[in-house]
Amino acid sequence: MSDLERAELVIVGAGAAGLMAAIWAGRAGAHPIVLDGARTLGAKILVAGGGRCNVTHDEVDERSYSGSSRNSIRNVLRRFTVPETVEFFASLGVRLKREDTGKLFPVTDSARTVLEALLNAAYDAGSEIRHPRRVEQIEHDEDGEYVVRGPWGALRTPRVILATGGRSLPRSGSDGAGFTFAESLGHTTTRQFPALVALTVGDGWFGRELSGLATDVEIEVRSGTGKRLTSMAGAVLCTHFGLSGPAAMDISRHWQDARADDAGAQLVVRWVPGLSSEQLDAELQQLGAQPVARYLGAHVPARLARALCEQAGVDAVATGQTLRREERRALVRAVLDTPVPVTGTRGWSNAEATAGGVPLSEVRLETMESRVAPGLHLCGEVLDVDGRIGGYNFQWAWSSGFVAGQGVAKALLG
Repeated sequence: MSDLERAELVIVGAGAAGLMAAIWAGRAGAHPIVLDGARTLGAKILVAGGGRCNVTHDEVDERSYSGSSRNSIRNVLRRFTVPETVEFFASLGVRLKREDTGKLFPVTDSARTVLEALLNAAYDAGSEIRHPRRVEQIEHDEDGEYVVRGPWGALRTPRVILATGGRSLPRSGSDGAGFTFAESLGHTTTRQFPALVALTVGDGWFGRELSGLATDVEIEVRSGTGKRLTSMAGAVLCTHFGLSGPAAMDISRHWQDARADDAGAQLVVRWVPGLSSEQLDAELQQLGAQPVARYLGAHVPARLARALCEQAGVDAVATGQTLRREERRALVRAVLDTPVPVTGTRGWSNAEATAGGVPLSEVRLETMESRVAPGLHLCGEVLDVDGRIGGYNFQWAWSSGFVAGQGVAKALLG
């Protein structure tokens, strides 16, 4: 293999985590060659946040993530924090602004600003980015080095950073190849499924007739026995196919996780967060001559108020004083305990993140180096870490990419 081109470091993937790793490895003195199969780099960055790129969130901790243990996630996040992320991007000429939701966006409202800054920083740090260069195989040879192969040829290197992403948005180049590479090198991977994805709901569910309606709710996953497993609060959007919006997308991974082990697990919506059944029942009893739909309209959009009355079998113009006890109870259930007959998700092509991957227990958290394949480092979405909507997954990319890049440089240069 002496005739193969040699590289000090090969980074597979030029997405958020891969570019971050390249920047910090290069700044520490390494000379990365970054390989990416895409003809146009940074597709996921460019489409993130509606084309504005939600760089991070103003408050990030391990409780906003799922997958590997929270202690492990915290250990990586604290190595490159939100303030350090803000300072890093400012040093690249990208100033961030905070919106009311806590999300941080570039003041330009353009994802291209973020991508170009990262690419320029990677080049300035001495990285060589080669694309389209699709990697099809990574071998660990008897000399302890790696051979990275593709239709373009092969590279031989002592160190590889796997930053291939997951399976979400496959049109961007994320086809799950990184999981295959990791497994071929001795890693295990947990089951992968779409995260941050809209939910499809069966025909006949009334919410599908409310397409375009958005409202704040509390949404929860319950076990088949009725035990509350996970709860999210936030906006949902009723669509012609089911439920979308931040709360529905956040809960999607938890619904899928629950259903994998419990076919009876279900999703339930509380249309008026913070209101108990006892409170609502008492308020309905005190309505007097006020129409029920008008009262509900003070809490939810008018269309939804009328639909909830219909679901409960209550005339929308009925007044509080005419409500029978069973009608009142039916209305309480409709407002605060609506089962959603979820049939599935919109799939990988619409998912914003991947749940599952290589467990953090299989990497050394201080360097992101593999415990089973020395010289291999992993970062970003290929690991079993997925965050809530709102910039959390980008923060994981920045943090894990930083640790991997510095870890590789330290190993190479001492």
